[in-house]
Amino acid sequence: MMMISTEELHRYHKIDRDIFSRLVIKFKRDPAESLLVMAVWLWLEDKGYPNIVVKMVGLSDAIVGALANEAVLCFKSCLESNAPRVAAGGGGIPLTSVLMERDISLQMFSQNRFTAISGIKSFLNNVCCHVFSDILQRVLDPGASQANLNHPLFGAMITTNSSGFLTGGIWDWQPADHGVSEDDRTMFLTFSRGFPVLEEEVKGVFTELYGDCVESFQMETVPSGEQPLYARMVLRCVTIVDRILNGKRISKFRVNGKHIWARKYERRE
Repeated sequence: MMMISTEELHRYHKIDRDIFSRLVIKFKRDPAESLLVMAVWLWLEDKGYPNIVVKMVGLSDAIVGALANEAVLCFKSCLESNAPRVAAGGGGIPLTSVLMERDISLQMFSQNRFTAISGIKSFLNNVCCHVFSDILQRVLDPGASQANLNHPLFGAMITTNSSGFLTGGIWDWQPADHGVSEDDRTMFLTFSRGFPVLEEEVKGVFTELYGDCVESFQMETVPSGEQPLYARMVLRCVTIVDRILNGKRISKFRVNGKHIWARKYERRE
């Protein structure tokens, strides 16, 4: 691909930069939170809600701030928690719905939680850290050595060194193919003791329901004669994770009278 200069990149993302500047310079909002707000909006645009940011250009500061608050609500209530807090009826983000001229709710984020997380990570890593770095340099305290802006889901997003230059966090992330890591696409499966399940049975359940969705499968390694009680299953795309869980933390499946419990895999160091 032809190399794009920083000036060309900034010019292409001028409107995104203008809105981000309003958030962190004019409104003095938290920089890490504002990065996530922009990533949420960019992800929504990528998912078919066009021109979200462009439509904000002529809006008042009060409305732009309220729209940012709704974006914060999306990732605080639906993405950060393993038990998303969504009100009965789906929860509302009315200003965002009006802006996009389409119905959208917190329930949509909850039901597509892991798709949203991986997409937002991708925009943070591939767009935001390149497009907004100079603006962040202006708002971060250059005298704050090793100042971290942390997020419970995305980790250390921004780190400044003693010279005030951005380093670490999303600036050091290495995205996988299409920005979705293998861990993002992995399910952790557990089985009932005394009811041994074969690998072919497990894979068959998910293949029947979701098509050719299993990329790899690893059953617990146990001594001969013992029953594996868990397995890890890597899926071909992260959207299948959300389809399996359907907004829940754990989903239950049944094969030949035996139960399978599925939840999102979380790597523990």
